[in-house]
Amino acid sequence: MTDRFARLELLLGQEGLARLSASTVMVVGLGGVGSSCAEALARGGVGRLILLDRDVVEESNINRQAIAFVSTVGKVKAQVMAEMVADINPDCVTHAQQVYINRDNLAEVFAQFPRPDYVIDCIDVVASKIEIAQWCAQNGVHLISSMGGANKFDPAKLTFSKINKTEYCPLAKAIRLVCMRRRIRGLEVLYSTEVPASLPRKGGGSKAETLGTMSYMPPIMGQMLAGKVIRRLVGLEPLPLAPRIGGPADENQPPTQS
Repeated sequence: MTDRFARLELLLGQEGLARLSASTVMVVGLGGVGSSCAEALARGGVGRLILLDRDVVEESNINRQAIAFVSTVGKVKAQVMAEMVADINPDCVTHAQQVYINRDNLAEVFAQFPRPDYVIDCIDVVASKIEIAQWCAQNGVHLISSMGGANKFDPAKLTFSKINKTEYCPLAKAIRLVCMRRRIRGLEVLYSTEVPASLPRKGGGSKAETLGTMSYMPPIMGQMLAGKVIRRLVGLEPLPLAPRIGGPADENQPPTQS
């Protein structure tokens, strides 16, 4: 072992480090949440990372994304992330691809890579998030899906939950409704119980253009996701069941307050 992971070995021992080194984690979406998540996984000793994102770095990303600097604006996010991972841990095997995940290509894209021990969904497109959840359910792959952090201020309100227990999160509500229709059960998410701030639109812009983001919220979410997965991979907490298709009809029913 190099000194790179000496502090981890004090906590996890050689067996724990070996488990992480033998693990494969897929991170889909490398924005504010996903880039910080992937960075923490690399610094945590995960041996193989699959990094997927459709975008290039934009100047507006600089306030919250681990890969966003003046020097990286215009570069492919997946490639920038892979280079960062290599600089952190040259022994980590990375598979990086610029791709937009949708129903038509998901199975083909995922088939290119080793089967992941965990998928961490950090994208914000409802249709793509649902396709990822359905693929994981059909293939028995563990998944955590990140919900919305925009227009929110308080990281203490972030919590892990099953999708049917979420409230005060518009993205989670949309996901929950589709999960009910498709009978996707047991989807675990990270979401905020904070009521989103209502911000005035500027110049009649679209709804998406009114979503403000604090510099610290997405990175904290990414670190929480990485921490949850690392603890499970080394056995510090039990692995839950992977999401599945079918099951008790009431599992994805919405809570009384949403």
